[in-house]
Amino acid sequence: MRFRFLPRVAIQIIGVAAIGFALFTSHRSFAAEQTTGLPAWLMTHIGDSDGQISALVLRRARALYEQKRREGVVRNPCYFAMDATRPNDLPDGSLGRRFYVICESQHAFRAISAGHGGGRALPGIADFTNGKQCAKNFSNAMGSALTAGGAYVTAETTTSFKGDYPVSAGQDAALIRSFVQFDGEGETADARQRAIGGHAALSLNKVCRRKDPTNAYANQQGYIPIGTLVDYAGGRSEGCTSWLPSDAPQVIALVKHDPTTLYIYPEAGDIDAVARAVAAQQPLERLGLYWDASCLKEIGSPEFWPRQTLEPILATYKRGHPAPAPRPLPICTSP
Repeated sequence: MRFRFLPRVAIQIIGVAAIGFALFTSHRSFAAEQTTGLPAWLMTHIGDSDGQISALVLRRARALYEQKRREGVVRNPCYFAMDATRPNDLPDGSLGRRFYVICESQHAFRAISAGHGGGRALPGIADFTNGKQCAKNFSNAMGSALTAGGAYVTAETTTSFKGDYPVSAGQDAALIRSFVQFDGEGETADARQRAIGGHAALSLNKVCRRKDPTNAYANQQGYIPIGTLVDYAGGRSEGCTSWLPSDAPQVIALVKHDPTTLYIYPEAGDIDAVARAVAAQQPLERLGLYWDASCLKEIGSPEFWPRQTLEPILATYKRGHPAPAPRPLPICTSP
């Protein structure tokens, strides 16, 4: 299966993401999961190297897809998976490929990069931030800005104008970014309320408003936002799945009118089980558990923050630090 890349001139971006999926029993043999029930061509993509997929993650993603196809929820020939235990940044400076597009009828497997939730630091209360390379903290709490693992089905795609940005002297382009909503159930049932989905890792900063009444995107007063284009593919998101601007259009095109499943690993039960094994100094593979070895070495032990625990903490912080009243964007001082 060929993925053609769109030009990056007038950037139109597209996004994806959310359904809780029952945790496979941790007592099942990890070795057996590696060697049974998978097509031979797909077996060649299983492994620990960059661009390969863990057998455990693949098996769960495949089971979710087959379940939703039987139920008539999806008919798309492709499905998605993501392994959020793998590194986002690699030692050589490149981005790790840990988001997978799998189209079994075409024997097509593609691995691309994807960001993870950056979390938040609440001074004096709690710190659940993640570094750029590896994710340590996970949550399904509103306002946590963290990734929640589990089963998702892609839903509608919405496209919005974010503003203009300069591309050369006297010439601007519009940033039009698309977002694919994820729907979930169980632990990820609040994905829609959290606005969890997928999109290109592009945004604007240093935004001001400029009078431009002839612009098709101008508001009723004739203003448009304008700022500096930021590509944060090597950074973190607010819990959404973010892709390279060059990859996002192809991913979204696959699901824009044809929903499919996305399985994100790890779930809460995986995180808690790995944390217990690390504390007891027990080998993960012997217990049927999995975490990327390089990231586990970096983070020490993962942590899941249940919404029942974290949302009261966030509410306490919000009461003590109320958001400022909304104000209009400043007027641009330069042409």
